[in-house]
Amino acid sequence: MNTTWLSSNLSWILELTFAHLWLTVIPTVVGLLIALPLGWWAHQVPRLYGLIVGTSGLFYTVPSLAFFVLLPGVLGTRILDPLNVIIALTIYTIALMVRVVADGLAAVPQETVQASEAMGYRAFQRFVLVQLPVAVPVILGGLRVAVVSNISIVTMAAIIGVQQLGSLFTQGYSLGLMTPIVTGIVLCLVIAVVLDMLILWLSRAMTPWKPKEVAS
Repeated sequence: MNTTWLSSNLSWILELTFAHLWLTVIPTVVGLLIALPLGWWAHQVPRLYGLIVGTSGLFYTVPSLAFFVLLPGVLGTRILDPLNVIIALTIYTIALMVRVVADGLAAVPQETVQASEAMGYRAFQRFVLVQLPVAVPVILGGLRVAVVSNISIVTMAAIIGVQQLGSLFTQGYSLGLMTPIVTGIVLCLVIAVVLDMLILWLSRAMTPWKPKEVAS
């Protein structure tokens, strides 16, 4: 490990880390907010389930680099604009989360839904006050997968010049140094662990009714 390179580039590495973090978090949150109503719609109207889930899932098959190159032409943005990355990752998050939300809502016990209907809850009220809280563990479990996926995909944006931790990979390759590459990998892993722990904490905080696991 080249400590001289690390010390002389520390401020740049921190800048890349924060850039990578917000390029991951923003599209993950926005994608989830869009996937929630789409997943609810797919669950509420079974005949549209295949169309909504299938169509959204198809977007995940589009290579990320293709998105990064094509979006500037569609949006009228610059090729280096981070907005292209945010929109691409938002689409990927939606593609992953729509099925998770729909299946999570489907897993809510039918007697729970019927009880809320008997209490006079309308469809939207049932979704917000009953189904969504019960489906939280399933939905946030899917979100953990989406976060890890987005952390990885963000690095691809370095190929078109968007600055984030993937830039350490391209610089390490161009300079023939392993230190930037290893640093980038380690920091991506750290971000993944921190965000995963945050989602786990959020899941527990939002489901206080669930019994705590007892260590054996």
